[in-house]
Amino acid sequence: MIINADLHIHSHFSKSANEDMNIKRISLEAPKKGLNLVATGDCLNSRWIQEIKTCNYIDEGTFELNHTRFILSTEIEDKDHIHHLVYFHDFSKIEEFKEKIRSKTCNIDKDGKPKIDMHGDEIALIAKDIDALIGPAHIFTPWTGVYSIKNSLAECYKDLTYYIRFVELGLSANSDLADRIQELHRVTFLSNSDSHNPHPVRFGREFNRFKVNDLTFNEIKKAIIRIDGNKPILNVGLPPEEGKYFESACVFCYKQYDLNEAKFFNWKCSCGNKIKKGVKHQIEEKASFLEPQHPYHRPPYLYTIPLSEIITKATGQRNPFTDISYKRWNELITVFGNEINVLFDVEIKDIAKVTVPAITEAIQAFRLGDYIIKSGGGGKYGCIDFPKEKDALIFSLE
Repeated sequence: MIINADLHIHSHFSKSANEDMNIKRISLEAPKKGLNLVATGDCLNSRWIQEIKTCNYIDEGTFELNHTRFILSTEIEDKDHIHHLVYFHDFSKIEEFKEKIRSKTCNIDKDGKPKIDMHGDEIALIAKDIDALIGPAHIFTPWTGVYSIKNSLAECYKDLTYYIRFVELGLSANSDLADRIQELHRVTFLSNSDSHNPHPVRFGREFNRFKVNDLTFNEIKKAIIRIDGNKPILNVGLPPEEGKYFESACVFCYKQYDLNEAKFFNWKCSCGNKIKKGVKHQIEEKASFLEPQHPYHRPPYLYTIPLSEIITKATGQRNPFTDISYKRWNELITVFGNEINVLFDVEIKDIAKVTVPAITEAIQAFRLGDYIIKSGGGGKYGCIDFPKEKDALIFSLE
């Protein structure tokens, strides 16, 4: 069977997460996006575990609510400020993990994403001992990605590097960029939303398509490590230029710099604030190849733009969180089932019967790749314009 999975989200127990990120709301929104399975996130938090347990039990590591399957996961921060994703077989493994790190953290039940006073290799050893999957989150992201702090996976995970079977690309990277780095060729790439909000502009904005035999933890694990015929068959995500850390830019005024300029100014903006190195320049410095060299197992990478963003652009709204944008989005989802269908599968002539011409034309332009992107950087998302629109407005992902 073929499934769509978002394997990195956060609950309402995470700082900065929307209060509506509860298990029921997530379970209801996932089918609208076209997702079959979601990783819970934040599963080290005892209060979130209690919510997860309200779902129907499928097996030791799999749960279901409102036809959405869940597997157990968390994001953690190590003492080097690097973020890692961990996937667990069941609640007993979570408890084992918590006991082993309890003396090294002070916020395990205060936040969804705990900080642990251990290095990446130490955490990976614990994960290995309990047979959990572990890998770096948003690997290129400044501040907390492995490559923004270390020179390689081996520098982070040391003797446990062989145990790392996946990396998460993050919103500012894709397979073409990542496969310029040779050490990443052996691992599976994950593309996830890292969503803190159930709104369709955030939740499921990136996802993975897997070939599996069932919607269970063990089948997903097999797909990630690529055994028994299970495997990823598609990564779906934003064009990396839209990510808020793609270009090197000032973290205050967002002025963008090329690599030589930033180095010349010693990574200090003309406004006096810090220039943060972007994903593009990180990869330029670490790349093994001038062009991507994809390993045989690497699936295609498909660009997507959240439907609510397209609607926002087409209708001239200020941002995708307006009631008008959401109403138009919901009209299309009600008729065609989910966002993936609307963006990629439903015939344009059928979409035209349901919504206004401006939205139909914008969806068609997206499918044709007839859009331009103003790159993001320094913590500010990029923005998109449809050049064929007369007097077009530019919308932002913020």
